[in-house]
Amino acid sequence: MAALEESFPRGGTRKIHKPEKAFQQSVEQDNLFDISTEEGSTKRKKSQKGPAKTKKLKIEKRESSKSAREKFEILSVESLCEGMRILGCVKEVNELELVISLPNGLQGFVQVTEICDAYTKKLNEQVTQEQPLKDLLHLPELFSPGMLVRCVVSSLGITDRGKKSVKLSLNPKNVNRVLSAEALKPGMLLTGTVSSLEDHGYLVDIGVDGTRAFLPLLKAQEYIRQKNKGAKLKVGQYLNCIIEKVKGNGGVVSLSVGHSEVSTAIATEEQSWTLNNLLPGLVVKAQVQKVTPFGLTLNFLTFFTGMVDFMHLDPKKAGTYFSNQAVRACILCVHPRTRVVRLSLRPIFLQPGRPLTRLSCQNLGAVLDDVPVQGFFKKAGATFRLKDGVLAYARLSHLSDSKNVFNPEAFKPGNTHKCRIIDYSQMDELALLSLRTSIIEAQYLRYHDIEPGAVVKGIVLTIKSYGMLVKVGEQMRGLVPPMHLADILMKNPEKKYHIGDEVKCRVLLCDPEAKKLMMTLKKTLVESKLPVITCYADAKPGLQTHGFIIRVKDYGCIVKFYNNVQGLVPKHELSTEYIPDPERVFYTGQVVKVAVLNCEPSKERMLLSFKLSSDPEPKKEPAGHSQKKGKAINIGQLVDVKVLEKTKDGLEVAVLPHNIRAFLPTSHLSDHVANGPLLHHWLQAGDILHRVLCLSQSEGHVLLCRKPALVSTVEGGQDPKNFSEIHPGMLLIGFVKSIKDYGVFIQFPSGLSGLAPKAIMSDKFVTSTSDHFVEGQTVAAKVTNVDEEKQRMLLSLRLSDCALGDLATTSLLLLSQCLEELQGVRSLMSNRDSVLIQTLAEMTAGMFLDLVVQEVLEDGSVVFSGGPVPDLVLRASRYHRAGQEVESGQKKKVVILNVDLLKLEVHVSLHQDLVNRKAKKLRKGSEHQAIVQHLEKSFAIASLVETGHLAAFSLTSHLNDTFRFDSEKLQVGQGVSLTLKTTEPGVTGLLLAVEGPAAKRTMRPTRKDSETVDEDEEVDPALTVGTVKKHTLSIGDMVTGTVKSIKPTHVVVTLEDGIIGCIHASHILDDVPEGISPTTKLKVGKTVTARVIGGRDMKTFNELEDGHTALNTHSVSPVEKIKQYQAGQTVTCFLKKYNVVKKWLEVEIAPDIRGRIPLLLTSLSFKVLKHPDKKFRVGQALRATVVGPDSSKAFLCLSLIGPHKLEEGEVAMGRVVKVTPNEGLTVSFPFGKIGTVSIFHVSDSYSETPLEDFVPQKVVRCYILSTADSVLTLSLRSSRTNPETKSKVEDPEINSIQDIKEGQLLRGYVGSIQPHGVFFRLGPSVVGLARYSHVSQHSSSKKALYNKHLPEGKLLTARVLRLNHQKNLVELSFLPGDTGKPDLLSASLEGPLPKQEERKTEAEERDQKGEKKNQKRNKKKNQKGQEEVELPSKEKQQPQKPQAQKRGGRERRESGSEQERVSKKPKKAGPSEEDDSLMDVYYREGKEEAEETNVLPKEKQTKPAEVPRLQLSSGFAWNVGLDSLTPALPPLAESSDSEEDEKPHQAMKKKSKKERELEKQKAEKELSRIEEALMDPGRQPESADDFDRLVLSSPNSSILWLQYMAFHLQATEIEKARAVAERALKTISFREEQEKLNVWVALLNLENMYGSQESLTKVFERAVQYNEPLKVFLHLADIYAKSEKFQEAGELYNRMLKRFRQEKAVWIKYGAFLLRRSQAGASHRVLQRALECLPSKEHVDVIAKFAQLEFQLGDAERAKAIFENTLSTYPKRTDVWSVYIDMTIKHGSQKAVRDIFERVIHLSLAPKRMKFFFKRYLDYEKQHGTEKDVQAVKAKALEYVEAKSSVLED
Repeated sequence: MAALEESFPRGGTRKIHKPEKAFQQSVEQDNLFDISTEEGSTKRKKSQKGPAKTKKLKIEKRESSKSAREKFEILSVESLCEGMRILGCVKEVNELELVISLPNGLQGFVQVTEICDAYTKKLNEQVTQEQPLKDLLHLPELFSPGMLVRCVVSSLGITDRGKKSVKLSLNPKNVNRVLSAEALKPGMLLTGTVSSLEDHGYLVDIGVDGTRAFLPLLKAQEYIRQKNKGAKLKVGQYLNCIIEKVKGNGGVVSLSVGHSEVSTAIATEEQSWTLNNLLPGLVVKAQVQKVTPFGLTLNFLTFFTGMVDFMHLDPKKAGTYFSNQAVRACILCVHPRTRVVRLSLRPIFLQPGRPLTRLSCQNLGAVLDDVPVQGFFKKAGATFRLKDGVLAYARLSHLSDSKNVFNPEAFKPGNTHKCRIIDYSQMDELALLSLRTSIIEAQYLRYHDIEPGAVVKGIVLTIKSYGMLVKVGEQMRGLVPPMHLADILMKNPEKKYHIGDEVKCRVLLCDPEAKKLMMTLKKTLVESKLPVITCYADAKPGLQTHGFIIRVKDYGCIVKFYNNVQGLVPKHELSTEYIPDPERVFYTGQVVKVAVLNCEPSKERMLLSFKLSSDPEPKKEPAGHSQKKGKAINIGQLVDVKVLEKTKDGLEVAVLPHNIRAFLPTSHLSDHVANGPLLHHWLQAGDILHRVLCLSQSEGHVLLCRKPALVSTVEGGQDPKNFSEIHPGMLLIGFVKSIKDYGVFIQFPSGLSGLAPKAIMSDKFVTSTSDHFVEGQTVAAKVTNVDEEKQRMLLSLRLSDCALGDLATTSLLLLSQCLEELQGVRSLMSNRDSVLIQTLAEMTAGMFLDLVVQEVLEDGSVVFSGGPVPDLVLRASRYHRAGQEVESGQKKKVVILNVDLLKLEVHVSLHQDLVNRKAKKLRKGSEHQAIVQHLEKSFAIASLVETGHLAAFSLTSHLNDTFRFDSEKLQVGQGVSLTLKTTEPGVTGLLLAVEGPAAKRTMRPTRKDSETVDEDEEVDPALTVGTVKKHTLSIGDMVTGTVKSIKPTHVVVTLEDGIIGCIHASHILDDVPEGISPTTKLKVGKTVTARVIGGRDMKTFNELEDGHTALNTHSVSPVEKIKQYQAGQTVTCFLKKYNVVKKWLEVEIAPDIRGRIPLLLTSLSFKVLKHPDKKFRVGQALRATVVGPDSSKAFLCLSLIGPHKLEEGEVAMGRVVKVTPNEGLTVSFPFGKIGTVSIFHVSDSYSETPLEDFVPQKVVRCYILSTADSVLTLSLRSSRTNPETKSKVEDPEINSIQDIKEGQLLRGYVGSIQPHGVFFRLGPSVVGLARYSHVSQHSSSKKALYNKHLPEGKLLTARVLRLNHQKNLVELSFLPGDTGKPDLLSASLEGPLPKQEERKTEAEERDQKGEKKNQKRNKKKNQKGQEEVELPSKEKQQPQKPQAQKRGGRERRESGSEQERVSKKPKKAGPSEEDDSLMDVYYREGKEEAEETNVLPKEKQTKPAEVPRLQLSSGFAWNVGLDSLTPALPPLAESSDSEEDEKPHQAMKKKSKKERELEKQKAEKELSRIEEALMDPGRQPESADDFDRLVLSSPNSSILWLQYMAFHLQATEIEKARAVAERALKTISFREEQEKLNVWVALLNLENMYGSQESLTKVFERAVQYNEPLKVFLHLADIYAKSEKFQEAGELYNRMLKRFRQEKAVWIKYGAFLLRRSQAGASHRVLQRALECLPSKEHVDVIAKFAQLEFQLGDAERAKAIFENTLSTYPKRTDVWSVYIDMTIKHGSQKAVRDIFERVIHLSLAPKRMKFFFKRYLDYEKQHGTEKDVQAVKAKALEYVEAKSSVLED
């Protein structure tokens, strides 16, 4: 229909389709009879008759009505369609694709597989071979930019980024598909590709079916010489060919590629082209039909019409075209559906085969202002006229930032715009523009614009394993490799960088041709202000710059800069100190600052140094010393040294006896930071120091250390010498090497070092690392992590990790060392000439002096004169003036506190208690109160309160214990508790003591105004004096101040005179409404009026805080205040914080009264408990009820849900602590209360799995049913906890038999299967019985069947048949007729019901008794909450109630008297019940054991009914009859009533004497039987006791230990199994390595199956320490593989390959592992790696082993190839031949085996070896061959022997 309308239009004008839309009309017929407009190129008829004329008039009318602009609309992506043939020009050639420029500024891509079939085939071959083919050219060798190519559009798609992309194909099969063999004519110009090289020429693929095209060698010569530089044509080469001859109706064609013939080829009518097969690139003669401003219509090949748009007119002739002008034109494209033909008149296209010459424009990237619009095409874009008159074009998508803001009105001709030249269209010779703001403002437009070393901004696109992709411009992406994501190597970059983040990078490398951009995000490099090196010429000697290490070798480090420039830092330039092993110190990726030493740009060589010129130069040695290098000292050696001279950092010394120069830094003189400078000050040239340690040595520069801790470590051999000795968990002594923001580096005596990160540097919070440690300080460090590969380790300096033993002992040791060193300093001083110094050296603490006051200073301190030597400075601080009025000239008796050996001052005190010391005998170890009198850096001096003696105590108790918060620091005058360690003052004049706990410290007593403030409090003296003078505040005063800062629970205020005060939240408002935060009512800077209500030393709140005038002289202690609050009282408190760990709210009621609200007491709403942080805000006021003081007494316990009473009928929130299957839950409440919930009280509606939603720690809402017991009885039924909801109760509560009615339908849980029926649980203490006749219509004698269909805990419905209230019996039925439910046993089971009435009645009687007792007991328990237990003997009499006891067991406890009675019972009564403290565990176990016995096979259950529960003394019995466990007694018929139940012991009296005798005999027999069994040597162990006996007798047998572990594991007692393993490891002798290893492997297996990854890792690390590491690694790998943890196994093997790369076993194991996982390729690569790593002597073995594995697990053919390869190299390796023969026998054919034997027996080997192979051959033929074959082998052997002997004779 469409076709008809096209040919015969209806009346009137109609809108003609634009070319792009045209293909919506699928017009597939030939144009022969079409007379259509521009869309269908018109074929004019030669004879036009009448009707045709009228038709033509209509068409013209239609054309005139249509604007000429629309007619000549240029191409856009939308106007392309699949299958369209188009001419293009190669713009860029990449490895895997071509970028093609298409007409009208379009662009397309050709993938490497779209060149031709032959080329694709070659590529596939290359891929399968995994190595490059010699004769396969890459795309850049086949194509060059500017080449014109004929393409076909293969697909139009949209890329990931939303851009439209055009995919093209050059494959001749697609391009020339429109031609058939018959249509081929001589003279046609086609394109084709070389498909193969033949003897006399080339086969060319021209893509026409059924045609073979041949290019003779002669015809190709000229082309090869001119265009191909003499090289032969290769597969895939693209050719323009002319058809010379056509044979066999197009079956064979001969081609020519001569330049002259191709360039002049013209398509003619004779070649009979049609619109269907017209090809782009053909040159035709044409005639101009019509000229318009937008282009021309042409008439060509007589019948066809085409169009030329303005871009493709000849620029020189534009504007001169006229109608009927003859021109030559080139076809650009043919639309397959609308048949539109577009042509070009540009001269460059009129010579086929000639490439385009102009490939780019010079001002690419330029931004142009005010460019006028030339024309606008609404489907394609707009043209602009540039300054030089040249046309430029902008695609529609580039005219605006987005489609939404595009306004066509802005593009009327003449309007001007700002734009940027972004590209060049070779096909149109036009510049392409963009008006997008983002492009105009872009920093870089193309890869060519980016210089290495430039800093660029980009957006993160994606993060992959190979790095991070960053978008740098519109079309540009850069890669940041993993090494460059940060200064250090990042494990999880996705945590730091997110897609869409803007990042600042620096360009490492930019290769515009390959579009490769590499960048770095290393902060140091990006922000470096130093000059960058982008080429070797930039590297001038002396230049300093940043680079990064790419390789660390033993000869030095290779450092890389930008643009692939790199240089070497030789070993001697790595540091001023000698570095023996650079790989330990530096790592790949490390950013370093280097100096250029020299550079040779021509050779691309550069030498660098890490020793920067700013570093202090090591002192040049005198010439004499260099010769002494032969006598060098070793690292770790202890030497004596002589001081030569002092420098500001340390001492220059000479190592004796050879006088080698060395340096001893000040910080290395002592373990005590303060003593270093002191020793440095007093040591002088010529002094000798003994036992000094050599730390490091580099380039003749020796570094020494005199720290006693390090010296003793080295002497004791406790410092690891190399990395392999270091394991996590080791405690090492070292010193602080350097301090960084992120942690401190610790160095050890052997030169190894590690990092202590900030997080594990201290148990205290670390704000700044330098507050905690100083460089050179001695520390103890625990290794937490070791990276052997990078030779790095992480250390912990926390005191909790690095305990050096008892704190008191360490503290005393540190003190003694410190004082000893001070004594050493005194002896140095006493050698000086100065009398003053000698006098000072003799003065010690505790000496008395009579002095004269010289003057009183402004700060209140006193200076004295009149000492033993005139110039001696003696002073007493303000505190030590002791409040005495003193004036110049007064005489005073003083006591020396301390001598400052650096400042040469003596500190004295006037305190009377010290001056008048009491003589009293002191006891060692006694505890005394003391007052701190003087503080030094590492110790303090205090006076004992009772006697006035001076004692010194260490301020630190550990080497690492150096940081104190201000609140922890001691102050002079503070009280401390000391334990004396010496009773006589030694040479120091001080007693030695150790401080007690910090809690025993007391604050300094408050002074009156006349008393003075101590200087040690480090308060600005002016301020202090001022305060004392001005301060007149007292309690009750009104003050005004300014709010300084606002905290959640208090406000800090500055008063007018600079005093700081605090207002607590409870003192801001008179009335605090609940929920508001009072502190938010005040603003910083606001003036407030307040009243003073107290003053304190510490920062407690609400008092006006002032450290120097304490006003509340008689304050009540907080503990006393807390006692004033009564339980039930309501208080207002303020939330301080929510403690997530402890799950409580911390609140403050008053400044010094704090409280805690357990989370469970904050609300009854689950929503609030789930997210308390949403409900409660910090600082908010809360109304709470006091519950009572906390155990610590320092806090009040509060509740927000009223008084916390756990009484009957109350509802409370609790937490599940334990879930017991088939029993119920254990729930805990705040303050340690516990309750239990029966499964009948979990919900109002029972379910199959009532407990599945409960997990430990789940919060539940409980109703308290009973508090009679110490354990509460609870219910979670919503009818109880939320009665107001009136929810439907599906299963009512049944607490006693009274709650049941006959005929009632009830649900419950199966209890147990007994010989006479099924016990069915109806309530917590009510059990019914369903006889087997009422269980199912199908009776079965097999008890196992009931066990299977009625497992314990199964939910069923039953009907109550009978109730016997007197006997407390409930009889039930499960029959379908009663319950309406299906039968419980399937109908397939047949079997009549038993008829033996007698047995039934007997059983009934027994049941009734048992059941009745049960009911009674349970009922009693329910009513009175009494705890009762029956005697064991009683249990045996009533064996039918195991379930009841099992159930009752959870609530029962034994009372004391009953316990005694049980224990006093004769032995025969069996073991007594377990002690009630173990109630939970044992009752649970007993229950499981009971289940275990239930499922034993029938024949082994000799007396199933008689097994008393909870009484298995010997653990589990896996394979013995139950009778061996406890003596079982026959059931005795007897009646009982309620009195007996209440008095169980009466049951004993009921038995006759005879019965008791019988019982006794039976028990004795049973005991003797058990004893015999125990003595039986063949008996299997059945209990923990049995195993204990066995392992005692054979402690080194790992098999016993493993059986013992297995025994526990069968009972799922994982912890016990672990404990057994640990015992085994301790017990087995250290010589029995294999036995120990067996246990380790079992432990690894256990952790792998039942433990966590963490526990497995810990065991593994220990195993590696104690065994041969390789064995442990291999075992763990096997364990992983067997448990199918393949990923872990793979990772472990990779670790092994690094650690044991010299062990061939590892490589072979890994190869086998990979082959088992069908990863043959990976296995082959492992073999290659193995051969690189292993010594060559191992190669043959490894190859043979891998070949063997290939035979067994992989590809037999490959295995053969490996063997053949090996044997061709090593033909005389008989072992390999032997293995090969074995493998071939196993896996190959008989022929293959015989072939190998034939080859072997013809080798020239030693006769002994030949004999071996002949014998094997003979054996093989005897087994597999015929008699004839055997004879043949013998003949060959004979032949060999003869040949050998003849050779010998010769």
